[in-house]
Amino acid sequence: MSPSTVIVGGSVGGIRTAQALRSNGYVGEVVVIDAEPHVPYDKPPLSKSFLDNSLEADRIRLISEPEVVESRIDLRLGNKAAGVDLSNRMVVLENGDVVPYDDLVLATGVRARPSPWEASDGVHLLRTLDDAQRLKEDLAGARSAVIVGAGFIGAEVAATVKKLGLEVAVVDPLEIPIGQVLGADVGSRFVGLHHANGVATHYGTGVDFITGSRGDLVVGLSNGVELTGDVVVVGIGAVPNVEWLASSGLALDNGLVCDEYCRAVGQPNVYGVGDIARWFHPRKKQLVRVEHWTNAVEQAVCVAKNIVRPSEPTSYAPIPYVWSDQYDWKIQIAGETAMAEDVVIIDDPANKERFAAVYGDSKGTYCGAATVNWPRAMVQCRRMLEGEFDLSEPVGVLRQMVSSSSKLRSASAD
Repeated sequence: MSPSTVIVGGSVGGIRTAQALRSNGYVGEVVVIDAEPHVPYDKPPLSKSFLDNSLEADRIRLISEPEVVESRIDLRLGNKAAGVDLSNRMVVLENGDVVPYDDLVLATGVRARPSPWEASDGVHLLRTLDDAQRLKEDLAGARSAVIVGAGFIGAEVAATVKKLGLEVAVVDPLEIPIGQVLGADVGSRFVGLHHANGVATHYGTGVDFITGSRGDLVVGLSNGVELTGDVVVVGIGAVPNVEWLASSGLALDNGLVCDEYCRAVGQPNVYGVGDIARWFHPRKKQLVRVEHWTNAVEQAVCVAKNIVRPSEPTSYAPIPYVWSDQYDWKIQIAGETAMAEDVVIIDDPANKERFAAVYGDSKGTYCGAATVNWPRAMVQCRRMLEGEFDLSEPVGVLRQMVSSSSKLRSASAD
């Protein structure tokens, strides 16, 4: 009898695991269970191109129906998992059905942290396709919006909503929200980006209340200011979807606790992928959980290999990478920028919309980079993160890139 792998969760981590199993020669049954009724879709466009109508739902699918058939994936949509029976190797569904497995992949991701403020309607969270569709409908007749939370999702929504022609205000308790990740000097440029595009920022203050209803909402700030908006979007973080595993016996602590091979602790045939997984990072020597698209994709490949070749497991030690599109900025971040002790910013005098920042740790070792509208620079930065370099070395490489571009432009002018 051929083996079976059951994957709970049909987002990018789950679907990429199923595909990677097949590309690694897995011949057993592959079952993907997902609570949503929609064909699995990509989430990054929900705050950008789907929201501004430049992409429709059928163009953000992660897998097409012909691909499902060709890959021999048993896709079971609209089926919510309620628990796992580890002793009998079964997934228990909410409707009472059970699905047996030989290997189990948990990829149920996260959900948006709920709004703690009461308002009858018009206040939105954004995590699912249905969330995005409801927000899109409300924005269609709106003139103004307030975004609570200036993380990546909040900033992307602000940029998209402004593009739709609304008046937009963004609120966050931090003085420079992205400064926690990129430092104050780089973070201040992101604040300036909002202002340059006509978006008001209310940073360094919290939200005391949200009252009213769609078309007539009031957001009361901790500093006494009251903002009005037709629509409010709340983006204040996410919560791992692990409650359904509470009685399973699996180790749960801010996610599913896994070893360096992404196997659930004490369970060699259960794996975690994507936002739900909190695994032991062999280079950092600590448990980490990462809520980024690239991590889910890379982790899925690792887990598929470990299922196919369990006697030769591959440890998972990625170099973090994330991107974001805000207004006309293409933002890319790699490595460990948040813990850096030093940062050097490299501007391109010929292109004021392009710059890079490289980061060094307490020993002066290069540990991370951020680029804006400079993909070639990020390619170099990511490549150098695979080795060990003094901070001065990537700085020199990027400055040489600026110099070379300047010489090419001068030669072309001549």
